[in-house]
Amino acid sequence: MGCKFQVGFFPVILSLLAISLSVSGSGSGSGSGSGSCSGFALDTISIDKSLKGNQTVVSKGGVFELGYFSPDKLQSWYIGIWYKEIHVQTVVWVANRETPLPDTSSELKISGNGNLVLLNKTQVPIWSTDLSSTSGAASSSSAVLLDNGNLVLKEAGSSRVMWQSFDHPTDTWLPGGKMGLNKKTRQNQLLKSWRNSEDPSPGLFSLELDPNGTKQYLAYWNGSKRYWSSGEWDGHIFSAVPEMRLNYIYNFSFIDNENESYYNYSCYDNTTIARFVMDVTGLIRQYLLNEQKQTWNLFGSLPRDPCDIYAICGPFASCSQKLPFCSCIPGFEPKFLHKWNLGEWSGGCVRKTKSQCGFRNGERDGFWPINTTEVWEKSIPSTVVDTKDCEAWCLANCSCTAYAQNSGSDTCYTYTGDIPNLKEEETTYKLYIRAASSDLFPNSSRNENKKLLKIIAVCSVTGLLIIVGVILWTLWMKLAPRRTEMDGSLMIFNYKDLKSATKNFSQKIGGGSFGSVFIGYLSDGTHVAIKKLEGHSQGEKQFRAEVSTIGTIQHINLIQLRGFCSQGSRRLLVYEYMSNSSLNFHLFQEGADCLSWKIRYNIALGIARGIAYLHGKCKDRIMHCDIKPENILLDHDFSPKLTDFGLAKLMSREFSRVLTTMRGSKGYLAPEWLSGKAITVKADVYSYGMTLLELISGRRNADWERGFFFPAEVLVQMMDGKDLGMLDPRLKGVADVEEVARACRVAGWCVQEGEGCRPSMEQVVWFLEGVVNVEKPLVLKTLEVFEDN
Repeated sequence: MGCKFQVGFFPVILSLLAISLSVSGSGSGSGSGSGSCSGFALDTISIDKSLKGNQTVVSKGGVFELGYFSPDKLQSWYIGIWYKEIHVQTVVWVANRETPLPDTSSELKISGNGNLVLLNKTQVPIWSTDLSSTSGAASSSSAVLLDNGNLVLKEAGSSRVMWQSFDHPTDTWLPGGKMGLNKKTRQNQLLKSWRNSEDPSPGLFSLELDPNGTKQYLAYWNGSKRYWSSGEWDGHIFSAVPEMRLNYIYNFSFIDNENESYYNYSCYDNTTIARFVMDVTGLIRQYLLNEQKQTWNLFGSLPRDPCDIYAICGPFASCSQKLPFCSCIPGFEPKFLHKWNLGEWSGGCVRKTKSQCGFRNGERDGFWPINTTEVWEKSIPSTVVDTKDCEAWCLANCSCTAYAQNSGSDTCYTYTGDIPNLKEEETTYKLYIRAASSDLFPNSSRNENKKLLKIIAVCSVTGLLIIVGVILWTLWMKLAPRRTEMDGSLMIFNYKDLKSATKNFSQKIGGGSFGSVFIGYLSDGTHVAIKKLEGHSQGEKQFRAEVSTIGTIQHINLIQLRGFCSQGSRRLLVYEYMSNSSLNFHLFQEGADCLSWKIRYNIALGIARGIAYLHGKCKDRIMHCDIKPENILLDHDFSPKLTDFGLAKLMSREFSRVLTTMRGSKGYLAPEWLSGKAITVKADVYSYGMTLLELISGRRNADWERGFFFPAEVLVQMMDGKDLGMLDPRLKGVADVEEVARACRVAGWCVQEGEGCRPSMEQVVWFLEGVVNVEKPLVLKTLEVFEDN
């Protein structure tokens, strides 16, 4: 059975961040100080009406505006088109992007030969539509700005279009616009990024239809190095973008005839304001406008990993999946700092200190190790040297900028010149990059004497304090849990002290398959929850590695791990304390207070945000694998936090599926767990959907003894428009009807049997936030079986 539920052309990655963004630059043209004052509100430029100074042309329906704008604080001026009613100026097309003007003392007019032309103050043409011939004199031509953002040049009194801006896009593809190839002229309608957020001149990145005739889009660096392909078009989707099967925002079509081949698109809902942008970073981004907040929501981004973009960070810079994507490696600094801060990273980084050759002032160069892939090795020339001491060989050769050597091998790869495409990853393969010792260890030599003097001065004072310190230390050891810092914030606790903090584990407040939870108090009075793992078979190294990973997660809707204890066979986890117990207690415990609908909806949204963070914004993708009301805790104001990562599975971002043993809780397991096949993060989406159904209804999702399966009832009633019929009867109908319907629909899609029909958690967040509408879900045959029984 096919899925009608659809969620956009581009999948959602990223780093960055399922987040609502105010667009700044990157072709979005956030131009502070732009000249958008309205001189006259006409939609046409004709022989007797030109555009000067602060005058603008406004489309008939007031959607788009044409005029002068300045993205770089009034230093350079351009003719452009932007959305008139959006507060943050968002430029979608630029005429003179390669030839900026120093001021607005110029004129956009119809020339004597019928072209639309931009003249500077000395009447020299700066930009023109450049038609070789027109059907008549200037009096027969006019330029009209349409409500779809298209600027068209046509004959007066005629519908024939002689030129249009949609045929010459800059960095933005609007609904109704074309992206394709003119078969006769072999010219491509391509998108080219801005240089940076203050410079709309053509940047390094472009997107175009394959000039060789295939039906795929290709993204290039500098017009030559391809770094992404959409895959072939099969009439419905691009092969490399399977998520298009779930597209309900856009209607894409491909037109192919003897003159041209191109794609265009429209929005199913004509009130949706959308655009595609070739970003300054090289990412192809899809934006939808949140009209209520007047901000652009990032709805999709390709490539999925920004570090796949060729030379995105330039030489001697390292790429990561979090904004900002690029950072200089130790010993280096941005080559062009101002451009770097504007998101133009292609210039890369340069050495802070000139490389030393041999010893100088008692110092010599060192090397900074970078954990990276071997992809970079293919993009730069290397010299192979047979030596066991690769570092010594490179130090002795001043032109050597980096080396790599496989463990136990006599083969040494040495490199000269710039080193591009550095992508830090968790790998044993290391590239060693040359840097001045003073930059690698800034305090190693110059400050030694100062350090020595400080030590001598401090020692005398320290001696006087030793006795007091010993006394205080002894008292502290007796009264408080002993702990040490790990990675800056995670604490390592002593078992005996945690035993004391919990009064010999006497105050149990919860438990599960992996152990019991007790109340504890730290020495500073902090209230904590201490989980004592029982029957946990992890080894010491594996346990610490997993704890360290989870301990670095920081999100308002994920429980904070404060520290841990691992001594012998004892494993304990120390969490922040949540005063309002679990969601399970409030939904299903007799005598518990009934949660209002507002609190329930905030819980649903908060947990969705937390899971979306685990799936898309951590260094490693994390599948929780056990989402249920028991693992959702509530703080003093009922803000939710997801807890219990005992079953969590870490996934490398290189893989979308993982083969693992079945894990989770009965009633929340996705069907694919039973197949024995590799699973995806969509298994968590299913568990969330089951939990959301329970949150809405206040009922368990299944009664296995009576053969009752609640999702079947929900989906059937939803088809009949009885959304409030699923509401917890304790609420007595007091709820936002639109929110209830939205939550029911989201839950219905999340529990779809086919994982391809389930949305991502980031899309769930958008649905619950009301950013994107969600249609009624499918009623699956397998669910109807339960209802029939």
